Amino acid sequence: MLNKKLIMKDIESIDPEYYNSLMWIKDNNIEECGLEMYFCVDFEVLGEIKPHELKPGGSELKVTEENKEEYIEIVCEWRMSRGIEEQTKSFLEGFNEVVPLEWLQYFDERELELMLCGMQVIDVDDWQRHSIYRHYTKNSKQIQWFWQFVRSMDHEKRSRLLQFVCGTCRVPVGGFAELMGSNGAQRFCVEKVGKDSWLPRSHTCFNRLDLPPYKSYDQLVEKLNFAIEETEGFGLE
Repeated sequence: MLNKKLIMKDIESIDPEYYNSLMWIKDNNIEECGLEMYFCVDFEVLGEIKPHELKPGGSELKVTEENKEEYIEIVCEWRMSRGIEEQTKSFLEGFNEVVPLEWLQYFDERELELMLCGMQVIDVDDWQRHSIYRHYTKNSKQIQWFWQFVRSMDHEKRSRLLQFVCGTCRVPVGGFAELMGSNGAQRFCVEKVGKDSWLPRSHTCFNRLDLPPYKSYDQLVEKLNFAIEETEGFGLE
């Protein structure tokens, strides 16, 4: 999207084993090791192994100490884009209709990821400050227990809770004040619904958590944990 050149480090998050193999090639003398490699790789298509030349005549061009940096550069590019050239082209064409690609030149890859994916760190103070309640108040014991539980969670568990209620595990740029629902801006909402024997429910289109009036902190924790970890599915309203 940014037209930036791919580097070997980009492979690490996608295929750590492949990355380690390339690092070994980079750090060792492949000629002394007797390793025979060519500018050609094999890949599987519908169960059939096919060769792919990384450059014209690559099946006859041996990788040496002199040209292994070129090999690593080309094979990284291929590994990141193999089989998805047409899909990537279509995605960029569609994206360009919404946001002109030339606008992206003002951002680096970290800034672009932040805009598209949101913030990874969940600020509980910001979350609580921009939440609203229905049939509860901020002083209701169930609400106080809820935030006590949220603060006791590790980052992964908070992300799962956010995913359960809002359908996303990340916070938008600008924090919870910028949280969006199906009808535009929609704050995180906790609503009093049902009996204490019920499990919590979520409405991801409205960023709403239906939280029954549990009678103790332990009961709230047990029910929320079960809802977050064990339930899946969706409905319409």
